[in-house]
Order: sequence, then C-alpha cells, then structure tokens
Amino acid sequence: MKRLVSTLATILMAAASLTAYADGDAAAGESKVAVCAACHGADGNSELGSNPKLAGQNERYTLKQLMDIKSGRREIALMTGLLDNMSEQDLADIAAFYAAQESTLGGANPELVELGQRIYRDGVADLGVAACSACHSPTGAGVAQAGFPRLGGQHAEYIAAQMKAFRSGARDNDGDSMPMRAVSERLTDREIDALASYISGLH
Repeated sequence: MKRLVSTLATILMAAASLTAYADGDAAAGESKVAVCAACHGADGNSELGSNPKLAGQNERYTLKQLMDIKSGRREIALMTGLLDNMSEQDLADIAAFYAAQESTLGGANPELVELGQRIYRDGVADLGVAACSACHSPTGAGVAQAGFPRLGGQHAEYIAAQMKAFRSGARDNDGDSMPMRAVSERLTDREIDALASYISGLH
C-alpha cells in the first residue's frame, strides 16, 4: 500500500511540474503538418502501428513532445532535424491542429482484455502500480489541463513499445518524478502487451 501511495504522489508531482507553452492556432497548423503526414497521416491517424496517432491528442502533451524532440530530450531517429527550423509557435500550431482532429478507433485482442482492463482500472497494488485511469481517465481520454496524454484508440504496438522504452530507460522524458518509468519497470512483457491492447480498444 505504501508503494501505491508513493506512486500516486509521484504522478501528482509530475502534474504540478509541467511547463507552460505557447497557445497554438489549429488553422495555422494545418499548413505546417505536411512534413508529418508521411508517418502520421494527413489528419494524424497513422496507418502503421509503430507510428503514433496524433489526431485527438491533447495540445499540451503533443507540444511538450515536439519541444523535447527538437531539443534532443527525446530521441526519435526518424525525426532527426525535421523540427530544427520550427519555432515554438510553429510547434504549438501543429499541436493545436492535431488536437482538433478526430482519432480513429482501435481494437483490443479479446484474449488480453481481462488482464489489460484489470491493470488499467485497478493497477497492481502488490507492486505499487497505480491504475492507469488515474492519469489517463477511465475512457483513455487523458487529462488535457495536466498534460496527461490521450491513450484510447492508440496503436497497441506503439503503446507497448513506449512502455518498454520507459522500462529500459531508452525513453526518459516523463519528468523528474518518473511516473511512467516507475510504473513500466514493474510490469512484465505480457502485462504491458495486455495493457496496450486494452488501451487500443478504449474510447
């Protein structure tokens, strides 16, 4: 129980430490996403499971990720140099454009639903893993004001890959309080895959 309380406290600290960014203009962003379409689709609904859907993602979260990628804080080989000539306002406009788009629905693997649902809704108390719904909402919509991302409908392949990257330390841009690393390091591959599958079907 102490570990679970500690994890929840970590999550709250992460929300309190979020950085403020520029406000975006979705209309202006539409003309700035051409370079993004090849991997993420014209409207942010990527076809490939390895590329995240950006459509419907909250603006604050997307902007933080773009800023992290541009600065090198988050390394994505395929995006190296793509954002170098973009200002913070450009990135804010792109984030606003994607936030205004409608995300397509995903689908869960029936064999993994029960396990994934249990972890998402209840966490794993014995391991101090908080329920994912605490930050990402019961429907997977996220919490836009806190910058917690929308997960519902996201590609299961992408979610699983990111959780495993957090677990290994290959991705570490979840803040000084490390909420995603703290959760992911306590889950097995099967638990992560089940969770990712369940999240993909949330809406």
